[in-house]
Amino acid sequence: MAGHSQFKNIMHRKGAADAKRSKLFAKLAREITVSAKLGLPDPKMNARLRLAIQNARAENMPKDNVDRAIKKAMGNDGENYDEIRYEGYGPGGVAVVVEALTDNRNRTASAVRSYFTKSGGALGETGAVSFMFDHVGEIVYKASAGSADKVMDAAIEAGADDVQSDAETHTIYASFENMGEVAKALEDTIGEAESVKAIWKPQNLVPVDEEKAGALMRLIDSLEDDDDVQAVYSNFDIPEEVMQKLAAA
Repeated sequence: MAGHSQFKNIMHRKGAADAKRSKLFAKLAREITVSAKLGLPDPKMNARLRLAIQNARAENMPKDNVDRAIKKAMGNDGENYDEIRYEGYGPGGVAVVVEALTDNRNRTASAVRSYFTKSGGALGETGAVSFMFDHVGEIVYKASAGSADKVMDAAIEAGADDVQSDAETHTIYASFENMGEVAKALEDTIGEAESVKAIWKPQNLVPVDEEKAGALMRLIDSLEDDDDVQAVYSNFDIPEEVMQKLAAA
């Protein structure tokens, strides 16, 4: 019976992982479609589309999925997505920024508001918390791209603003306006990045205790699980031991 239970547990985890991956591919495809619609369907002539495809490749999204997403933008299926940013406060008073691509503003707004309310947070107006973040470009490389010094030199030469290296990755920050140029310059010197995207980088972090951390993680999980939500950013600071407890729960 124990072996049978273990098998079921493994299958459940695999099923959950597959579902999560499928949801990720759907969100990447939506970004590709929107990028292709807003500009030309040729990544060489459309910087946003080029970055969207690059990020999809980094997640091992099949080429057929990428091609279908581009073709969808060229068709007349009537699907049009709006880019919307939601802002609010989560448990513990942390700031939360939510970016969405939706074909139904009312549906998405209602869902996002309910996630905040159920967690004990509150959805605010646009601009309510984004002033606590910097809107910047984030360019990520694996550690194998080179030593910290090599990547730092390349980043400075490319015009980046900051570099943070650890045992696994090099994360390079650039202004939102120069993100594309910096990414291209880095590609010429140290190769293609794992991901290139605009993010909301918190200016300061807010400590969150164990009591509030669980509710906050549930809020973020609910938001990230929503089909219309593309990305979630927050300025929380949760101790490593608390995060490990939450992961094990």
